[in-house]
Amino acid sequence: MGAGHAHVLYRDTPSRVHRLAPEVKIAAMVLFTVAVVATPREAFWAFGGYALLVAAVAVLARVGPRWLLLRATIEVPFVLFAVALPFLGAGPRTDIVGLSLSVDGLHGAWNIVAKGTLGVLASLLLAATTTTRDLIVGLDRLRCPQIVTQIATFMLRYLDVLVGEARRMRVARISRGDDPRFLWQLRGFAAGVGALFLRAFERGERVYLAMLSRGYTGRMPAVWQGAGAATAGQWVAAATVPLAAVAIAATAVVLT
Repeated sequence: MGAGHAHVLYRDTPSRVHRLAPEVKIAAMVLFTVAVVATPREAFWAFGGYALLVAAVAVLARVGPRWLLLRATIEVPFVLFAVALPFLGAGPRTDIVGLSLSVDGLHGAWNIVAKGTLGVLASLLLAATTTTRDLIVGLDRLRCPQIVTQIATFMLRYLDVLVGEARRMRVARISRGDDPRFLWQLRGFAAGVGALFLRAFERGERVYLAMLSRGYTGRMPAVWQGAGAATAGQWVAAATVPLAAVAIAATAVVLT
């Protein structure tokens, strides 16, 4: 992978969070998410504390609320499902503005929306402050299985290649007078998708044979293990937020 490969969610803004090693950010995000999920749904105050932690990290990372909220709309399908729970849930019911709603359904809807939103925001902050390459480096340093990091590496490396190939095939098809925009013109598009799959498969075979000829044994060389690794100070700094989340979760469990 090229060193400059990034993703659409990454924000190239200098900040303290950006300068942290990727492994500490990944570990902090996972621990924070686990603490949020482990919090009893009845502890409403705890989720306010988590929201303050997320807001503090966003300020340090120089990520604006508008950017976060726009990209958090990915959870809309889950929110729609949560909205239906108070109407479909069983058990005791309560009247709110003239509607008979299930108490368990209300708690379930709140649980999904609150925890899902916090998890999405934490993931977005990680993506906004860490390039794709650094995410893979961080996973490798955290001893993530090699097969996972290798698949992710190859996928990201050749995604742009396949997109470029599809774009060239589309231009060639249009230059020959074929521009499928209607249902009865989809045959050409389907043929193009099949041709792209065959080209991708053949390219993958050639790349794999080239790797074998250069000594590939099933494990990528760890050229990034030492350079830029997290320091003790970075681990301590990154642990502030997840440890605070764990403290909030533990208090919520005791008080609930």
